[in-house]
Amino acid sequence: MLLALTSAYMLVQLSSLPVALSLPTLGEVFGVSISDAAWVVVMYLLVLGGFVLLAARLGDRYGHARVFFLGILASTIGSGLIALSQDLWQVVMWRGVAGLGSAMILGNSNAILAATFPPDERGRAFAVPIMGARFGTLTGLALFGLFLQLLDWRFIFISFIPLGVLAMAACLPMLRHAPPPPAAGSTGRIDWLGGLLLVATAMVLIASGNHLHGGEDTFLSSDGLTYHLPMHGAFLALLVVFVLVELRVTNPIVDMKHFRQSQFSMALVSNVTYHFSMLATMTLIPIVVEEGFGMSPLWVTVVLVPSQSLGIFMPMVAGWVFDRYQPRLLRPGTMALIAGGFLMVGLLVPHMPFWTLPLLMMPIAVGTNMFNPVNNATIMNSLALEHRGVASGMLETTRELGHALGATAAAGALALALPASIEALSEISAQSYFLSGFRASSLMVVLVLLVGASLALFQPATSSRNLFRRAPEPSQAGSGDD
Repeated sequence: MLLALTSAYMLVQLSSLPVALSLPTLGEVFGVSISDAAWVVVMYLLVLGGFVLLAARLGDRYGHARVFFLGILASTIGSGLIALSQDLWQVVMWRGVAGLGSAMILGNSNAILAATFPPDERGRAFAVPIMGARFGTLTGLALFGLFLQLLDWRFIFISFIPLGVLAMAACLPMLRHAPPPPAAGSTGRIDWLGGLLLVATAMVLIASGNHLHGGEDTFLSSDGLTYHLPMHGAFLALLVVFVLVELRVTNPIVDMKHFRQSQFSMALVSNVTYHFSMLATMTLIPIVVEEGFGMSPLWVTVVLVPSQSLGIFMPMVAGWVFDRYQPRLLRPGTMALIAGGFLMVGLLVPHMPFWTLPLLMMPIAVGTNMFNPVNNATIMNSLALEHRGVASGMLETTRELGHALGATAAAGALALALPASIEALSEISAQSYFLSGFRASSLMVVLVLLVGASLALFQPATSSRNLFRRAPEPSQAGSGDD
């Protein structure tokens, strides 16, 4: 099971950050602009964020292992069809299929882990797929650049196929022991209206944070304002409609009663703030490297690789500490470490040489790699085992919410700090403004992280009813698929 989840996480991670490296090449090959090529990333994120919770709830009904397996199959087939595409919009369409597969993988993987491992082992269990994801990022950053330079862009997506086949082969034992589907009517009707509203709400949120408009890629231009403000309004309206619908149906996709449990809801907010900081990092670091220091895009990888490398082992260290000692200060402490790292980077980078940037980012790297498995385990421990699909789906939904908010807020804070005439300045003259803007954006991230750390600090201890409930043995409960 761990091999299946780890290889699937690598497949998902390869589909995200490393694929972005191919956008300039895709634009050149198909004769389109970078903004058009960016739909390769945008479509993937839209489908992934929109369907992840619905995929988890379908796992509750039809079996998490089955939906998880179908997700690997969809991701593998979608990636293979991308390699056969003859124009950009075929690539975008099949990326949507791969995004649906990733939603099915991520929405059910946490539920599978929670049902397989008892709560006092989940810290280490959650660390294993996370380490696989970090390895996937490093592998993609290393190999995809070589594919683009020496071979062809299609090899990026062809490389997904053997990894997907490995993940499907590792899933076969889970499928063989999968219980039969529940009897008709035993789990109630699926709330398809709520599911469609949820998909639409999530997609509008993610789209509102992307520059899918003409003109400059900023939030403050006339084109940006006329696009982003209505999109944010549409998101809020859809969110209100979704909540009202869910309060009225008998078998909702999201049962609002779960949010009355402070352990669950506060841990989800901490999850949002954590992933907010992650996407803020991915948004701000390329800008400060290329615009603030005037370096080539290759140096962005040089800056990020050391921090990504810690993800090969640091999550397991954090998981072991969490399982063994259950330290109350571990989650708020790691978030405070990330905040301290951003504060140090924001204040010192404008006055330090470029080579110090990877060193200054180390506290951020340590904090992010330690917080993730611990908070995942905390969320999955906060609800009873029979609600693991809800917990798994909300964990991944808040992850995507944090990503959307982080990218939007970081870019917006940076834009507010830059003068309107920045484009008229020379490259050397503009660098100081970008570094000052980076400092302002970093301080904004620090404030958000401190809010998340405070919630984690004052979060009540998880109920022993949930925390020490062990998953039933497959031979007794027939749930070997999880």
